[in-house]
Amino acid sequence: MPEGDTIFRAARVLNKALAGSTVTGFETGLARLASANDEATVAGRVIEKVAARGKWLLIHFSGDLILVTHMLMSGNWHIYRTGERWMRPRNQMRVVIRTAQYEAVAFAVPVAEFHTARSLERKTAIPKLGPDLLKGDFYEEEAKARMRARGDEETGNMLLDQKVMAGIGNVYKSEICFVCGVNPFRLVSSLSEREIDCLVDAARRLMSANVTDTSGDGIVTYTGLRRTTGRADSAARVWVYRRKGEECRRCGAIIQMRKQGPGARSTFWCPECQPFTHSSQLKA
Repeated sequence: MPEGDTIFRAARVLNKALAGSTVTGFETGLARLASANDEATVAGRVIEKVAARGKWLLIHFSGDLILVTHMLMSGNWHIYRTGERWMRPRNQMRVVIRTAQYEAVAFAVPVAEFHTARSLERKTAIPKLGPDLLKGDFYEEEAKARMRARGDEETGNMLLDQKVMAGIGNVYKSEICFVCGVNPFRLVSSLSEREIDCLVDAARRLMSANVTDTSGDGIVTYTGLRRTTGRADSAARVWVYRRKGEECRRCGAIIQMRKQGPGARSTFWCPECQPFTHSSQLKA
């Protein structure tokens, strides 16, 4: 499930392989993208940079053309040397960008759009995103203010709101709350300043720990295991996510799971380490 750290790593590897290269070929399996631009429009442009913005990946071409993609639940980008066999079937291909040395292939990416700098600002959600947790210029105080402004929301839902902080997905939502001892079903208005500070710090720290540069040439895949516990053992890599019915690694209590929010996303927590201190807020 791609989250901000996944997109950050993808952008870094794609940028390393493609930036400064001229596009020799472009292909798409998406009718809307094909109608917006054709191969002749993209070919010949220079790839200026590939950047991440929260869960969005942006490929900037010369001449004010930007390819914006969002992977949602199952999309990913691969990078291959020219002529190398793809690891996924062609019918899953959505976009191919070719250069003299590489082919960047987007598989099962459901959202892909061409924009100019102006249309990106006017027509997408990207400019409205909150501070990006993986950017060096992360604005901590702005993130905290955006959190406080959502006092009527449950904490778990608030953490998934990309207008608060960009990059957090369902895995980190549960892990961040656990690290801070915050029950994800508490209203944001019930959080203390210390808890808000902790949530912001934990979000930045946990995500940053998972973008260590171990990339090289070859295929970019997104099945790498996120680690939030700091343990080397892959079986002990997370605190609560997808551990319903198992013992808490800290206290031994049984990990719980409930669906949460408009999207009915699975939320995991420890009832002992993350007590719901304001029981009147808990809905049946």
